[in-house]
Amino acid sequence: MEAIPIALFWSIALWCMFQRKHALLYLFFASMPFGSFAVIPTQITGGLTLTPTPIVAVLLIARHVLGAGGLTWTVDAALKASGLLTLFLFWVVAGVTTLFMPRFFAGAVTIVPVRAGALSDTAPLVPTTQNLSQLVYVSISVLAVFTFARLLRPADMRRHALAALCLGAAMTVFTGAVDLASQHLPIGPMLELFRTASYALLTDVEILDAKRVVGLMPEASSFGSLALGFLAVLYFFRRAMPRGRMRQTVVPGLMALLVAMVFLSTSSAAYLGFGLLGAAAVADWCWRMAGTSPRHPLRRGLATEFWLGAAAICVVALIVMAAPRLLNPVREMFDMMVLQKSNSDSFEERNMWTRVSLQALLATDGLGVGLGSTRSSNFVVALASSAGVLGAACYFLFVLQCLALRRPTVGDVQGQALLSAIRWSYLPAFFTSLTIGTTPDFGLFNAFFYGFAVAITHKGVQRAAVQAGVSSRRALPVRSAHAQT
Repeated sequence: MEAIPIALFWSIALWCMFQRKHALLYLFFASMPFGSFAVIPTQITGGLTLTPTPIVAVLLIARHVLGAGGLTWTVDAALKASGLLTLFLFWVVAGVTTLFMPRFFAGAVTIVPVRAGALSDTAPLVPTTQNLSQLVYVSISVLAVFTFARLLRPADMRRHALAALCLGAAMTVFTGAVDLASQHLPIGPMLELFRTASYALLTDVEILDAKRVVGLMPEASSFGSLALGFLAVLYFFRRAMPRGRMRQTVVPGLMALLVAMVFLSTSSAAYLGFGLLGAAAVADWCWRMAGTSPRHPLRRGLATEFWLGAAAICVVALIVMAAPRLLNPVREMFDMMVLQKSNSDSFEERNMWTRVSLQALLATDGLGVGLGSTRSSNFVVALASSAGVLGAACYFLFVLQCLALRRPTVGDVQGQALLSAIRWSYLPAFFTSLTIGTTPDFGLFNAFFYGFAVAITHKGVQRAAVQAGVSSRRALPVRSAHAQT
């Protein structure tokens, strides 16, 4: 029976491969909620799980980087300081470190192995197959940045990217709803067809007599983080969408459902990220209020957002005063998953991972132990201990260049709105990764952010936007209504 969903995926993927450029982009985001689905039988891959999204990313890379003119453009961008040079240097450093350091420091450094089994055990550093597999995943993420940087330059591809984000959010809500319904309907065997990954799947965990919603992801924390990621992008990207039914009706509805999915995941990391998203939304509102001119398009909708936020706070306050018992389940869940998290065994175990990985970095004098060698619970430590201080410096210099130093032209109002949305959407997930980031792979969602930022600020795109007369009235809605609950 497992062959049926696998054949279905490959049929859709190959069909999209030979359609118009945006077809694979829609499939890319739609495949993200299927994180427990191995699209190639693990018996063939030797136990390595290849999920749909990396496969779709490889197809995108094959079409847009290895296609006509793509390789020349990629090499040119990789060698330009204003392009993707710092990311290319990170890739080179990470590759060299992964190929040589596990052998050079073999037996001399203690690490937490990246393998299934007892995650509280430490072991001497030795070369493993995880080194190669993690290097492959990081390489896919790096090449995906190059792909999106080229793919998303045309204005029509920007519109398709925004619509594809909505599709990915809808699929996340759908898979979460199906998993929730499996408690009451006999659809468990159907879900098991999409849960074929070789790593541990925590799909039937309960907290306070309530099932943790995992969708078709490996565990509740990964599902909650995915729902939070889509919630953030829909909130911040909404004002860059063209006026219409999607911006006015579809996106607010999806945001409300994603908030429910974040809560039902009962993930402490997702709850933390949700709070950070609220802080980012307030900071964004203040920046738009104080950091832009009164007639700037980004100032539009501020009053509506303020009154909606104030109304939401008043409603919650009235509920607390009138019927405080209604919030007892929420209070108990928050207390267990956030306030008491520091007393749990998993919290101590994750701290041990980070501490051992940091000690491994110091033991190698900052050279690192190679990708896939050690497990951490902090993305910065995972990256530095794996790729070394030099590799981490190149990566974060690239992030700084993408999110802080790049600027669209004054005339490209939509480009300004999109770049602002990328920056604010990036922050909640990044700060959450400081508590749960186990691998040095920055991921394909971030690859989309980075590539989109490079595409928006590409000189040719900027000239085309100005010549096309992109105005604030066309790029941004006259009014916007963001909801944050």
